[in-house]
Amino acid sequence: MNNQNVLLNAAKEAAAKAYAPYSHFKVGCALITSTGNVFSGCNVENVSYPVGTCAEAGAIAAMVNGGEMKISELLVYAESEELISPCGACRQRIMEFADDDTRIYLANLQGVQKSVTAAELLPYCFKEF
Repeated sequence: MNNQNVLLNAAKEAAAKAYAPYSHFKVGCALITSTGNVFSGCNVENVSYPVGTCAEAGAIAAMVNGGEMKISELLVYAESEELISPCGACRQRIMEFADDDTRIYLANLQGVQKSVTAAELLPYCFKEF
């Protein structure tokens, strides 16, 4: 099984566990690290919308908690016909742990629909100087 399939399955499993009672829009994210470990996260909403957590943030937090710091590939999945991409804050979170050429996959109910690099996702990201 290739990384894309592994990530899609892990993101789907995470999305199934999402807490989305307000939007009813479940999102899962899975990433694979430079050492081959897979981490995932789901969106967790709150009645005060700005304090909810994105799936990407959850996956990245799980990775850091697991002692890793380098994203090799990342996939965002929505239980939807609609194709989504990470919000601006999550794009910057991804760039904190990715290289410009890190592969980012965007998926929906039909599977992976788009593949971009991290630099294509956020071309003018903040960088450490």
